[in-house]
Amino acid sequence: MTDPFAPVTTPPSTVASPAPASPTGPDGRMPALYLGHGAPPLLEEPQWMAELARWSAGLPRPSSILIVSAHWESAPMTLGATTRVPLVYDFYGFPRHYYALRYDSPGAPGLAERVRRLMPATEPVAEDPGRGLDHGAWVPLMAMYPDAAIPVLQVSMPDLDPAHLFDVGRRLTPLRDEGVLIVGSGFMTHGLPFIHAYMGHLGVAPAWSVEFDGWAAEALGRGDLDALFAFREKAPGMPYAHPTVEHFAPLFVALGAATEPDAPPETRIDGFWWGLSKRAIELG
Repeated sequence: MTDPFAPVTTPPSTVASPAPASPTGPDGRMPALYLGHGAPPLLEEPQWMAELARWSAGLPRPSSILIVSAHWESAPMTLGATTRVPLVYDFYGFPRHYYALRYDSPGAPGLAERVRRLMPATEPVAEDPGRGLDHGAWVPLMAMYPDAAIPVLQVSMPDLDPAHLFDVGRRLTPLRDEGVLIVGSGFMTHGLPFIHAYMGHLGVAPAWSVEFDGWAAEALGRGDLDALFAFREKAPGMPYAHPTVEHFAPLFVALGAATEPDAPPETRIDGFWWGLSKRAIELG
């Protein structure tokens, strides 16, 4: 096995700007997305901000956004705020100005009711009216939709089981025909305890991050859902790439919401940030 802590300098093509996004899918549905959300300093990272803005500019304008973040796991599935939507500053040790940021998006009570009806009777849906958007939601939304004019609903992941999350996404698929953009927000690799030597070095990443990213991209490209579901056992770079798995888990909601989950997705953003893979994909 490759030394998991050996630095790897990625080739220039790995950090190139993403290809232009297609404005609509062949069936007119909104796509489903999986993206890396980064910490609040992403908002001061010009390249990544430009990549996210370019991506959203190539998408049809959503009627509303349903987002699942790595930073909210609660059973049963829980609906967040639907009227006034506050922000959750769920991070520590950052400069004070990050705690004053605002994203005053409208709530989406109608979408919340649709989500409730799409879930099976055997799986209750809870409500937490005071639970706003955590940074896994509002950081990428500030980059992609800075006007905060689109109604947003955040829902919790009920657990971290890939098959169950895939089923949740599958049940949410009809929302795409109603103009809803379904977003899974995590990070393709998230070995925070192991990245200190790589912080601030663009294009330099540890072997475990590069290997996991490459494996995931190949598995997605060949539609190998079984391998992806078993990533804990099958993916190289584990457990360094995901010492805990909540940042990979939102991928399975997005995959479930895809029209053809085993069809190759479009990679819209790639490259590495502080040694972590920021690969983001679009599913038709």
